[in-house]
Amino acid sequence: MIALKTFNRKELEDFISSGAFRQYDFLPVTRHRALSHIQNPKAADEDTLLILAFYEDKLIGYVGCFPDCFIIDGKEIRYAWLSTLYVNPEYRKKRPAKALLKKVFEEYEGRIAITEFTKEAEALYNIMGVFEYVFPKEGKRYYFRTDAAKMIPEKKPGTQPLKPLFQILDAAANGVISIKNLAAPKPDFKYEVLDQIDKESADFMNRFPGMRNADEINTFINYPWVLEGKKDEKYLFSSFADSFKYFWIKILNKNNKITSCFLLQLRDGYLKIPYLFTDGNFDEVIRFLQYFIVSHKVKGFTSYQTALNREIQESKVFSPIYERDFKREYLFHKNLLELLPGHFNPNYQDGDGDCMMT
Repeated sequence: MIALKTFNRKELEDFISSGAFRQYDFLPVTRHRALSHIQNPKAADEDTLLILAFYEDKLIGYVGCFPDCFIIDGKEIRYAWLSTLYVNPEYRKKRPAKALLKKVFEEYEGRIAITEFTKEAEALYNIMGVFEYVFPKEGKRYYFRTDAAKMIPEKKPGTQPLKPLFQILDAAANGVISIKNLAAPKPDFKYEVLDQIDKESADFMNRFPGMRNADEINTFINYPWVLEGKKDEKYLFSSFADSFKYFWIKILNKNNKITSCFLLQLRDGYLKIPYLFTDGNFDEVIRFLQYFIVSHKVKGFTSYQTALNREIQESKVFSPIYERDFKREYLFHKNLLELLPGHFNPNYQDGDGDCMMT
């Protein structure tokens, strides 16, 4: 019979402080991801953050929960994102995933949301029969440098022996691109690059509706889910990268007043824009992005900022070598949807939910 163990804030803190989380064949959480869950400003002390599944005292699976909330007409509606779900393949016939999900539904009264899921996980969620697809986001990925040595072997493992050849081709192609980019101009307007959000930016952000305020975003900048370093093979979700950094960008006018500010996340040469706040001056945002992409040798840039993407399509300064359409799906439990007004749309930014952290 499957036994389940839940961890709230205090219990999770004790779990990682004692080192007990390392005793299993695979890690149910990393220390830094656990600290981020513990520091989550929207997590209550009693909220369940991690659930472990055991069979005959052996860890066979786990699920992570990331509390969040909506404020609608002054009323708080609490819910949680499923941030991880893993089961040992050898024990799938014991149906630990179903047991874990049922426990999550019990802990949060069905108020569960999910995004960025794998096809395998999506099939399981659909089998449960309690989720609906809502609030899809259209996105774009823009490519600026070739990365055949990484992308081709990942999609076609049989080409792994050809990786040295792909590296040579990448070096040649990207050398030509680098020469071309020597002429890329530095922005001719004032901007600042910070490690986190300052008070001036926070005041500007308050003019816009949003799911997170400056303090919350800073918390996750300071307690990231991904650190720079070598991946721990015992943990199967995002935990380490060769490079991982957040940048807070402020664009200012001639009177030193903010016109736009946004968060960039750069991971192993791939860029995201989790949060963007602007008075409509997209031209300067785009020109800064192009400069940043060139100066940091960005391979690809993914944006679910639909207004920004529309402006990029009209821009003459943004110069990807290729682009692709993307779509992000969200699954909401029916119990959560029943609490929301019929007209409601959260208008999530790219970083909302747990997307900012990986």
